[in-house]
Amino acid sequence: MNLGVISFAHAHVNAYLDVIAGFPDARAVAAWDDDAGRGRAACERYGLDWVPQFDELLARTDIDAVFITSPTNRHAEHAVLAAHAGKHILLQKPMALSLADCDRIIAAVRDTGVLFSMCYQMRADPVNLKMKELLAERAVGNVAIVRRRHAIPMLLNPDFARPGNWHIDPEQNMGMWMDDASHAADWFLWMLGPPVSVIAEIDNVVTSVAPDDNGVAVYRFARGEMGILLNSSTMLAAEATTEIYGDGGTIVQNYGDLVSSGLPRPEGATALKIYRKGTDAWEPFEFPADTPHGERIRGVPRPLVDYLHGRRGPLATAEEGRTCVEMILGAYQAAHDGKRVRFPIEQPS
Repeated sequence: MNLGVISFAHAHVNAYLDVIAGFPDARAVAAWDDDAGRGRAACERYGLDWVPQFDELLARTDIDAVFITSPTNRHAEHAVLAAHAGKHILLQKPMALSLADCDRIIAAVRDTGVLFSMCYQMRADPVNLKMKELLAERAVGNVAIVRRRHAIPMLLNPDFARPGNWHIDPEQNMGMWMDDASHAADWFLWMLGPPVSVIAEIDNVVTSVAPDDNGVAVYRFARGEMGILLNSSTMLAAEATTEIYGDGGTIVQNYGDLVSSGLPRPEGATALKIYRKGTDAWEPFEFPADTPHGERIRGVPRPLVDYLHGRRGPLATAEEGRTCVEMILGAYQAAHDGKRVRFPIEQPS
C-alpha cells in the first residue's frame, strides 16, 4: 500500500510516518506541501519524493492513498480532489469547519467509491477500547454521567502561540475548541452514540492568543446519559481523564491525555480501574500507567493500513466525522446563545 502526504501542517503526520517506516505492508512514497521549505525538509527526513505541485501528487500512479494533514479549512478542498483522483483518504481531525464542507467530502467519497477514514487516535488506544468493551457489556449497569477530559498546555507555549501558527488562526482552524475538543467529542460519539442536545461554556478565560482557550459542554444522549466534555488549552497537569458512573459501578481512567501523561506516576498507579456494585475494592486492569501520549498517536497507522488492506473497518467513517463536527459546532452555538441546542443543528443558508 503506497501512501502520499498532503501537507505537513499537522504534526501528527510525522508520528505516522515514523511508524509506517517499519511496516512491511505499507510505505510512504511522496508528499506535497504549500509550504515548500517545510515540505522539502520533511521529505528529506523521511526519504520521500518532494512533489512541488499538488496536481502532480494526485496524478502519480504509485500512490494508493493519501494522508490529508493540511490546515482544517482546506480539508474539503483537498479531500474532494483526492477522491476524484481515485486516492483513498486518511483525514486528520476535525473533518472540516462547516457541515457544508463535511457534506462535500461525504458526497465525493460516495460518488467515487474511495475508502475513507478519520485519524482519531482515541479509537486506537487499548485503554479506550477496553472502556468501550465494558460499556457494551454493561459492566457498570445503566450509565448516568460520563466525564471526559482532553487537554493540552499549548496556548501557554510561546512557540505554539506565535503569530502565523495556523492552529490559532480563526480562518484556518476556527478555535481551539474546534481543533482539540474534537478528540473528546469523537470519543463520546464512539462510546455513547450521537447526542440529542448540548449546553456549553466556551471562552477565553486566561489567554487571548486564540479565539477560545477553555470550554465545557454537557451533552445529553439517547438514553438520558449526561456527557461532560472538558477541554482546555491552558492546563498544566491533571490525573483522572475519564469517569463513568453507572448504577452498577464506576470506571476511572487515569493518564489518558497529554496533561496527565507527562508527569511522574505515583507508586502503584493504574491506567484503568473499575468498581463493581457489591464489591469492596477497586479492580485494576493490566494497562501500563506510564504510556506516553505520543504512543496513542503512533497507534493510528496500524488500523488505518489494515483498513486499506481490507482487514477491518475504518477508525471513524465520514458520517461519524460529520457528526463530531456537528457536536462541536452545536457546543459553540450553545455557548454563544446561552441556551440548550438540540441536534441536528440548523446549517447556515
